[in-house]
Amino acid sequence: QVQLVESGGGLVQAGGSLRLTCAASGLSFSVYSMGWFRQPPGKEREFVAVISRSGGNTDYAGSVKGRFTISRDNAKNMVYLQMNSLKPEDTAVYYCAARWRSYGTGLDENNYWGQGTQVTVSS
Repeated sequence: QVQLVESGGGLVQAGGSLRLTCAASGLSFSVYSMGWFRQPPGKEREFVAVISRSGGNTDYAGSVKGRFTISRDNAKNMVYLQMNSLKPEDTAVYYCAARWRSYGTGLDENNYWGQGTQVTVSS
């Protein structure tokens, strides 16, 4: 049974930092690219960041580039999202997702999703 479990969300003031963690189990982690997505209140789910299977390639949404960093540890089956200089518009439920053997920013191509973790940034 595949599980993706996010943690690390919370309430933070604007300008602060949070580190999200996604723990994966039940899958061959190293053959999946991993992504972070978010769903702001009342809006559609959107792409945030993606990392390739080896960790050698990453891509970011324009709104987070330079502030967020995605990384992974294939030995621990973990993926991380370091979020710095947080803004109120970063408030959302953040989800990690696993995509088998391919790489990209789309939502529909992901095979597995976590349950999400809430990030709230106060002004």
